[in-house]
Amino acid sequence: MNRVWVVGLLSLTLLTACHVAADAPVADLAQATGGSRVTLDQVQRVGAPEKAADGQMLQRYAFQPTVQPQVVVSAEHGNWDWSTQGELRVRVQNAMDWAVTLTIDIDGAGKDQHLHASIGLPAGPAQTVVVPLHAVSPRAQGMQVGPPMPYDANGQRILLATTVEGAVDLKQVAAVRLGMPAPQAPQTLLLGRVETKADDGALQDAYAGIIDRYGQYTRGKWPEKIDTDEALRAAQAKAQAAPAAQVASGGYDTYGGRTDVASFKPGGWFRTEQRGGRWQLVTPEGHAFFSLGVNAVVPDGGRSYVEGREGMFKDLPADSGEWSAFYGSSDNRRPDASSTSGIGYNHGRWFDFYAANLYRLDGKDWLAAWSTRTLDRLRSWGFNTLGNWSDDALAKAHKLVYTRSINIDGEFGNVSSGYDYWGRMPDPFDPRFAQAAENAVTNAVKEVRDDPWLLGYFADNELAWAGQGLQGRWGLAQGTLHGEARSHAKQAFIAALKQKYGEPAKLAAAWGITLPSWDALNATNFPAPDPSEAHPAIATDYSAWLRQYADMYFRTVAEAIRRHDPHHLFLGGRFAVNTPEAVAACAQYCDVISFNSYTDVPQHGVDMAAVAKLGKPALITEFHFGSDDRGPFGKGVVSVWNEQQRGEAYARFIAAAAQDPNIVGAHWFQYADQPTSGRLLDGENAHIGLVGITDVPFDGFVKAVGDANRKAK
Repeated sequence: MNRVWVVGLLSLTLLTACHVAADAPVADLAQATGGSRVTLDQVQRVGAPEKAADGQMLQRYAFQPTVQPQVVVSAEHGNWDWSTQGELRVRVQNAMDWAVTLTIDIDGAGKDQHLHASIGLPAGPAQTVVVPLHAVSPRAQGMQVGPPMPYDANGQRILLATTVEGAVDLKQVAAVRLGMPAPQAPQTLLLGRVETKADDGALQDAYAGIIDRYGQYTRGKWPEKIDTDEALRAAQAKAQAAPAAQVASGGYDTYGGRTDVASFKPGGWFRTEQRGGRWQLVTPEGHAFFSLGVNAVVPDGGRSYVEGREGMFKDLPADSGEWSAFYGSSDNRRPDASSTSGIGYNHGRWFDFYAANLYRLDGKDWLAAWSTRTLDRLRSWGFNTLGNWSDDALAKAHKLVYTRSINIDGEFGNVSSGYDYWGRMPDPFDPRFAQAAENAVTNAVKEVRDDPWLLGYFADNELAWAGQGLQGRWGLAQGTLHGEARSHAKQAFIAALKQKYGEPAKLAAAWGITLPSWDALNATNFPAPDPSEAHPAIATDYSAWLRQYADMYFRTVAEAIRRHDPHHLFLGGRFAVNTPEAVAACAQYCDVISFNSYTDVPQHGVDMAAVAKLGKPALITEFHFGSDDRGPFGKGVVSVWNEQQRGEAYARFIAAAAQDPNIVGAHWFQYADQPTSGRLLDGENAHIGLVGITDVPFDGFVKAVGDANRKAK
């Protein structure tokens, strides 16, 4: 490793060998006995070696408050050959009373030869930190977030680095660096043996048998965890006895509109109206309605791939007989969407843990029982709307207002904005898009166009209206020009530029680029410039194009909806990323502007001052707060520390939404926890539900939710 150390660094000589045999020592940071070179970079060795509870020796090292204090272990002569090794093991104990971040870097001899792991090291007894000697991630195991660490392996605390980035030639390993990123004060670790192991058994063990027959994490404990079918039925019976007394009585019309405030003129359908500076949804009977909804209220949300990783699951039922109904197969490989990048176990056979638990509860009539129970629960918890992707059968029960999604699929062009989380943007200038929108709307309005319980329609979900980074606002404009010459969107953009500038030389001067001809602009992979202060015309032209693009999209969809259903609201496109141009176009053609806002309060995710100027109300169509103390490993998009804080965060968000004169509702994502082993779509596995994978409600949370909802309505 080529590195110049500052004056005053300490070098020690410890035991090692260049050609490492199976399960061989690299160094012992508690015993300076010769062999390896250890360099302390802004780290101090403190006191004498100490014996840990398990009898192993450890040495204290104080990491100083600098940019990257580190202990560097390198071979005495040449480099190590670890080509037969599978993992690096470091014996370590955090001497602080709080968790610290430990980084472990393994450097190869060549350029760009490097493995990196970052580990949250909890306070407590000594443990063995294990780093696989190759890139790994929970995503490769089929889930977004891996199991909590450390775990117990036959009485030994193992803390596996579940994410390792990079690559290294194991025949030429130059150094191991144990570091800490920019501590603000000295942090002390006790370090011991550093060694390699011939296999990566810890990686296999970390994921082996971690999901039980109910879809729960086997190694964790929490109040709602179920261990027998009898306990499942008892927990469900207890939960079912509670809600009935909480159902609100009086003060609401048939659809949940408030009868205790001044009414509006009945219109037979849901509509929007502004009164006294405040926007309202108005029920068919003419009463103010604040939409409190839940997304993905479905009985099949517990599907998770099992094929190829059967060892992860304990006591999976046979895929024949009565349990065969809960198995299926699908393929969610999508190379064009970054949401699935790196996700392993993304096709093949799956098992639905949630539906199987419903069957355990209610037998062959489980679906009807679930429908009745779920609708009663939602109403008792103060909800009045079924949000996006909810079960159609629930909507037909006419106990809650519902929404309908229009998903525009088909063979038409697309454009990259540079974000493309769910895929590239549809090209609304492609004539095939208009036909696809027509088909999608026709299918969506079937059986619902004359139903007054329908609040309205969403079009698509979280489209890639913007890219990432400082220039992300312009991503769709730059992606349009960068695209293929045959792109309909690109041809429309070029036509607009020709109309404005007339000659390529004038455009070149305005943008500060070389453009010998219009054909040069038409070339595939044209290097679209970034806007700059020196050339303000770029931002002006990009902005005009973004508005033209959004106008074309929303106008096409809106016109199709109006043709097939003139009664119901067009609720917008559920923005996750957006631009001012896209939001303004939505306001022009939609009745409501919908935003998925993952923030502490909606106003921190949506520019409500800008929305107020557009003359249309806003609906928050996704938000949530997650924690990792109820089984699933992920904390969702917005995390809090524990279950109690989930309820507090929910109440704060709903209160802020209800007090805003431009917001007409908020919809929670989602009804049930995601599968601990990862959902089919993209491996998400977060604790964000009102109920668990066993359909048992989280009592403290739903009580807080109910209280907040009743105050908001």
